[in-house]
Amino acid sequence: MSTWLVIALRLRKPPATRPPTWLLNSLWLLALIVQGASLILTWFSQQHGFIDFFAALSVVLWLTCFLLFLTQLSRPLENLGLLIIPFIPPTLLGSYFLSTNSATLNLDNGLGIHIFSSLLAYSMLTLAALHALLLGLQIRQLHDHKPNILVRTLPALQDMESLLFKVIALGWVLLSLSLFSGFMYLDNLFAQHVAHKTILSIMAWLVFAILLYGHWQYGWRGKTAIRWTLAGFFMLMLAFFGSKFVLEYLKQP
Repeated sequence: MSTWLVIALRLRKPPATRPPTWLLNSLWLLALIVQGASLILTWFSQQHGFIDFFAALSVVLWLTCFLLFLTQLSRPLENLGLLIIPFIPPTLLGSYFLSTNSATLNLDNGLGIHIFSSLLAYSMLTLAALHALLLGLQIRQLHDHKPNILVRTLPALQDMESLLFKVIALGWVLLSLSLFSGFMYLDNLFAQHVAHKTILSIMAWLVFAILLYGHWQYGWRGKTAIRWTLAGFFMLMLAFFGSKFVLEYLKQP
């Protein structure tokens, strides 16, 4: 949480008195290392990999923070950390105390590719959704001619939109790999217990595909891009985390 405090201080304090960038990056990198080590230790000690709900959520948040860390090294987007970092401690605690002890899966038969690409896709598109929220705030405040300190620290609107579509495109490619590997290596993606997950994932894939095509062909941007991004993200999160939560906690015998 020290990283979160440094980001908040950088926003609230005048430029001359803000904590230096190197301190933020150092704390952020240290937090990523500690969290990553914690996830690895939990994985080996409980032997359920990334299958458990809270473990999977922790990995997605870690990957999202890592991707954001890399992005903010070249663009002033560290403010997005304010929306992600507060959720990390509860998910880590959940992975320790609320684990459902899911069965260990054999990741040597191609399933590892499916799981890893899925987690990367969810993380990239989570970052896209957070970016879209920040873009929406930026558009509204610039339209009202009352940008707050958060908006004033962001890149230009055109750069924000360009980066959003780059993130979405990469997330869509990863999601395509996830779906393709799932059809290749899983026995039945339309079995009763995973049919809703598969259908919602395909719907999310279509939403992002239509958005990318609309941007390329018709110049979709601004509020239209934000709405489509959030709709696709909602379907994707409902597909993965919604189904896992129901199966692991609400349908437990």
